[in-house]
Amino acid sequence: MNKKIVGIIGILILSVVLSACSNYKFKADTEYVIDDFTVTNHKGEEVSLESLKGKPWLAMFIFTNCTTICQPMTFHMTEVQAALEEQGVEDYNIVGFSVDPANDTPEVLSEYLSRYTITDESKWNFVTGYDQKWIEQFALNSFKSLVKMPTDGDQVIHGSTFYLVDENGVAVKNYPGSEDVPLDTIAIDMKTLIEERLGK
Repeated sequence: MNKKIVGIIGILILSVVLSACSNYKFKADTEYVIDDFTVTNHKGEEVSLESLKGKPWLAMFIFTNCTTICQPMTFHMTEVQAALEEQGVEDYNIVGFSVDPANDTPEVLSEYLSRYTITDESKWNFVTGYDQKWIEQFALNSFKSLVKMPTDGDQVIHGSTFYLVDENGVAVKNYPGSEDVPLDTIAIDMKTLIEERLGK
């Protein structure tokens, strides 16, 4: 009985949140201008900041040999995409920057991504095609995020944040990506950003 009551309360809360969406206004928390880039995705295709413009996108930093947060982060991003689908959001991209480009070739990234159940892979770009120094500087300059290859071992130090980048290439919000991920908040933020700025 208690579980039933908790479930009903949860549904009611969710209903209130969703009904409030029409009154929800997007508010940027950050204004990180993303540096220009041209990289290669897991399908061997060229992806650039310019090619991503016109649609918002979600960014994260991962690598395939990661033994800690990367797999949970990737799984949570698949959940974010499912939440976006539930909200009817279509015009977006997901970009995962490898922080271990020497090992993460497009083929390795493709194999890594194939382990996950993905709603729409056409939105995903796990990218590589640069050197270690570049990704460390890019993460710091564009996302104010630390990426560092340690002197010992192969576990690259990096953050677990998800970033919402607007249609002009500016990171306007960020969220926890490895645990307590606010799936519905990310989906609603993305939907509202598109509706307010692009009039869709």
